[in-house]
Amino acid sequence: MRSALQPTRSIPAVDPGLFGPDSIAWRLHADPAMLAGGLRALLVQALEPRAMAGVDQHSRYRVDPWGRLQRTTEFVYLTTYGDRATAEDACERVRRVHQRIKGVDPTTGRSYTASDPDLLLWIHAVEVHSFIAAYRAYAGRLDDEDADRYVLEMVRVAELVELPVGMAPRSLGELREYLRAFDGLQVTEAAREGMRMIFFPPMPLALRPLWAIPAMATVAILPRVARDLYGLPWPTPATIPLRANVFALTRVMNALLPPSPIIRRARARVAAA
Repeated sequence: MRSALQPTRSIPAVDPGLFGPDSIAWRLHADPAMLAGGLRALLVQALEPRAMAGVDQHSRYRVDPWGRLQRTTEFVYLTTYGDRATAEDACERVRRVHQRIKGVDPTTGRSYTASDPDLLLWIHAVEVHSFIAAYRAYAGRLDDEDADRYVLEMVRVAELVELPVGMAPRSLGELREYLRAFDGLQVTEAAREGMRMIFFPPMPLALRPLWAIPAMATVAILPRVARDLYGLPWPTPATIPLRANVFALTRVMNALLPPSPIIRRARARVAAA
């Protein structure tokens, strides 16, 4: 029998970060299908001329496209799997970058700032919708209830990068309604250049056939309006076999490839507590 004076073993507190292991975000963001989701998001986001002008005029994506993709992926991982302080620090860095991004879009003649709530909302909504689309196409079942949970979870990140409280969609229905009503999309020359960089990034010639897989997977899940604007043909009969093949590939990757170090540390942190 334990003595009344014997100290009890304390259980370390868990810092789950913004979400935690039971969240939809932890499930979705660990899946390899998110590569196609991220590329889809970049292509659709670029159809807002001011958003693309900000990338064109302030980003080094032409000389370091892989670095930009890595930084974007790292932000998603840190805000999803990092502890609370890590997630908030990642968002603070983004806010500081936004403060110095401003200019004029040469296509529309309209000024922009990266902290403009309307642009922040566009970037956020497209990313969330793209991750849902990619997961459903290439990873597994995600019913509308879990999709609603995911949309609501992502509001936390949006507000930490200065989207005003109450602006972000809080359900899949609200997200779809916002995107359907969005007006003013067009393909600028900067957007076309960004598209070419996404589909034909600098890489050894021998690896190009491998990059064709995520590139085709991205085109297949683009909204029809985006494909039409970019002039990207897609044969509808190819959708089902492509999805089957990409699904099989991502399942193999999940089974054989180790997760990101950030994800491994998050799982270890939770397990230790």
